[in-house]
Amino acid sequence: MALDVTFESICPSRFISFTIPSPTCSDSLLRVAVLDSPVQPTDSPQVGAMLVPEGRENDWIFSTELGQLQLLFSSPEISRLILIGNQFKEGDFSRNIYHRPLKCSLQEQGFEVWSKPLLLALSPRSLFRNGIPEIPILSYEDSLVSSIVIHSCVGYHVGEILVEDVEIESESEVHHGCHKREFRRRMRFKKMPNLIQTEIRIVPETDPSLNSVRIGDMGFIPDLQVLVHPYLAPMVASLSLISEYLEGQMQNGFKPKALCLGVGGGALLTFLTTQLGFEVMGVDNEMEVLRVAKDYFGLEDSECMHIVVGDAIKYIKKLAYHENCLSHLVDGKVNHKFDVVMVDLDSSDIRSGISSPPLEFVRKNVLLAVKLALSESGILAINVIPSTKSFYDNLVTHFLGVFEELYKIDVGNGENFVLIATVSPQVFSVGDHSNAFLVRLRSVIPEAYINSIIKI
Repeated sequence: MALDVTFESICPSRFISFTIPSPTCSDSLLRVAVLDSPVQPTDSPQVGAMLVPEGRENDWIFSTELGQLQLLFSSPEISRLILIGNQFKEGDFSRNIYHRPLKCSLQEQGFEVWSKPLLLALSPRSLFRNGIPEIPILSYEDSLVSSIVIHSCVGYHVGEILVEDVEIESESEVHHGCHKREFRRRMRFKKMPNLIQTEIRIVPETDPSLNSVRIGDMGFIPDLQVLVHPYLAPMVASLSLISEYLEGQMQNGFKPKALCLGVGGGALLTFLTTQLGFEVMGVDNEMEVLRVAKDYFGLEDSECMHIVVGDAIKYIKKLAYHENCLSHLVDGKVNHKFDVVMVDLDSSDIRSGISSPPLEFVRKNVLLAVKLALSESGILAINVIPSTKSFYDNLVTHFLGVFEELYKIDVGNGENFVLIATVSPQVFSVGDHSNAFLVRLRSVIPEAYINSIIKI
């Protein structure tokens, strides 16, 4: 391969992968991937290199073009990303167990020295206008300590699905000089490898306090008493806006009603039923995701939990404009409007980046359908990942054109917001009024989210 010819200029959206002999180990190969940004650089192109973490070469984010594209999107200033790592083995790697190594062998072998000629050969000619450039070595850091894939399957709409058990570095308190151990179960879709679709806490099947527990050595079971996925607790915090109304409903013998558009692993639905006493209906278009949710994430059908398989947007329109739709689907067990509609839908378009909700949901007829499905005191809470500022601004404009008031919670992870739209003006400000439901709510989710609700 004539590298000086092939890579002399940036070619938007180009992806090339090849192997080379390892300069430090004669019987092994290194895999090199070169990705050019879909956006043509206006100024001098920037090039960055990244060393694939040892032991994670088979991870989708490092072993697939779409996964590596996500890495490129995470550094928008980079025009060309060069990934270098050990050659991964082809075939079934679903049972491979990963444990973070104490040291990276490639770095110990002088990676920055021996890789420089290769990185220069893979750089565009324009990078040499002012002499030999210095190419920054980007680092990939996350909280993953150990992981194992416990199940894989294929869904009709979402494609390949992975379920993995992981140990992560806990951000919570430190016990006796050591970080508290945190075990999670995650669901991922191969088409969006850098996005965790669902995450719940898990505990060992035997002694949860056993310090010697390691991923891959024993089984784990779901612990659904807390919400660990970053934006779910803020979505639940939205209920504080109508806490007095919900308390009144419960005192009169009525269970609050929630409609969840997008089910995933079902953590939100289970939490609403078991921790807050809601009757919940969930809608998801992927039967295989729902099966995985029941088998691995603790989602269970019950008198208070009803699951519908179907397109969420089509369903909410059908629900709003056909009065007998709801009672027919659940045999008449729920026969009036919802107190809250919670929306967790994404666009899933990898080449335009991750965004939520899909544009189809923001259409006026869909928002009007949601409003019709809500009670007079009801609210809409929606997970938002804005792809651009204009996307977010347009979202706010559309919501305010249909609903009475709009509130926001910043999740605090630099990606998500929760927007809360109300059917009627809110009489009570958060913190000005206390009732049994609000007290319960404060006991099961971080109070900071309730206190951070602001009106737009």
